[in-house]
Amino acid sequence: MLSRINHIVVLMLENRSFDCLLGALYPKSAGFDGLTGTESNLDADHNPVHVWNSHGTDEATMSIPSPDPGELWTDMNEQLFGSSTVPPPPVPTMSGFVANYLRQTAEPPYAGRSVMHYFLPEQVPVISGLARQFAVCDRWHASAPNQTWPNRFFTHTGTANGYVNNDPPHFPYEMPTIFNRLEDSQKPWKIYFHDIPQTLSLTKLWPHADHFSLYGEFQQDARQGKLPAYSFIEPRYFADLSPPNDMHPPHVVTLGEQLIADVYNALRQGPSWTETLLIVTFDEHGGCYDHVLPPAAVPPGDTATTPFNFDRYGVRVPAVIVSPFVPQGTVLRPTGATPFDHTSIIKTVRTRFSLGPPLSDREASAPDLAAALSLSEPSNLGPAAVTALPYAPSPAALAVAHARPLNHMQQALLDLAARLPAAATEGDFAPFIAAHLMSIRGADLPPLGKDMIDAVAFIRRRLGNLFGSL
Repeated sequence: MLSRINHIVVLMLENRSFDCLLGALYPKSAGFDGLTGTESNLDADHNPVHVWNSHGTDEATMSIPSPDPGELWTDMNEQLFGSSTVPPPPVPTMSGFVANYLRQTAEPPYAGRSVMHYFLPEQVPVISGLARQFAVCDRWHASAPNQTWPNRFFTHTGTANGYVNNDPPHFPYEMPTIFNRLEDSQKPWKIYFHDIPQTLSLTKLWPHADHFSLYGEFQQDARQGKLPAYSFIEPRYFADLSPPNDMHPPHVVTLGEQLIADVYNALRQGPSWTETLLIVTFDEHGGCYDHVLPPAAVPPGDTATTPFNFDRYGVRVPAVIVSPFVPQGTVLRPTGATPFDHTSIIKTVRTRFSLGPPLSDREASAPDLAAALSLSEPSNLGPAAVTALPYAPSPAALAVAHARPLNHMQQALLDLAARLPAAATEGDFAPFIAAHLMSIRGADLPPLGKDMIDAVAFIRRRLGNLFGSL
């Protein structure tokens, strides 16, 4: 029933594996590839460290793993293969998560078992409840075993353009996007964000600043039936008046649950619910353990890239597919051997709105989400509202969030803010953008501060230059 979907909404959160959030959703079976409780990695003394759960919903429990695991290209190699050197052939063993976590530097030393932790459904009732009411996909992989930016690039462009990490920056990022396809076809689209949208790293979107809105406008658009054909939602990445709600370790997972609930409730209570498809997923696993081996993948293009040709998927990530056309209790799997990945989002949007040929070879090979929408009528309306667990950060917790060093994602976003153009005061914006692109092409920036409060203030100023008052 994809043809009856007029609004596709994607909420992409940060850095959690499937096992971490949804591995205990159902008992492991032939129909659901979850955890048995026997999965393990070896620690530095070659003792097994099994997957485990810490009961409770307190702030410390809902922040596991803490500190942040490694998520660089080399970190992920060790997590997948037990070595930073990729073996030939590259068959993952999923054996190096604990060892890699122990190699990270922190005071006091990292507790290796943190990356083996998983949540129970009652600890994450929103994503678990939606997964049970609608569809959970246990065959959705990050597009590549790489950091956030490459995987988000796959989500929007079908390729990472050869980049394996967020850093060093490679501005300008000029890959064509699914948003440009929508624009060319005169199909409405919007990107809703909390503090800064990572999508602004894609310079072909700079001339379309009027398509970016703060998250509060999503709530209004959904409830008033004014959503565009395609909406992409970005969480809060920085600690400002509230801590981040992106679920990036060690950010409190409950805040992300509250965001998912708010997105669902706004859609469910709006007049367009029966023609809406909501996709909730995560960009990459962020160093959190998963037991499923990532398979081989179609590279995005004909030209090989080094050090990685993007011919393997990344680790499984949570993916929940929500629509009144989805039968209750669905465990969604592709009909063929190719798993779902972030380019399945592009494939679904492109197919539904007839947006021309694939953006990349990877996207061409991806399954779309039409199979999830198997009800003949939008009869699975779902609950009128869902409620996340209560959590409001204390002043002390907010102070800790403000004092925490910027993570890789936050540092990259700060760098992005420094490279943004200002809005042209008069005349055609296109020549201004072209001149700005020339000025930043290959340019290095002086070191930027790493203080959270200063970073938030700097980003707000830079976005104010582009968008006006925020």
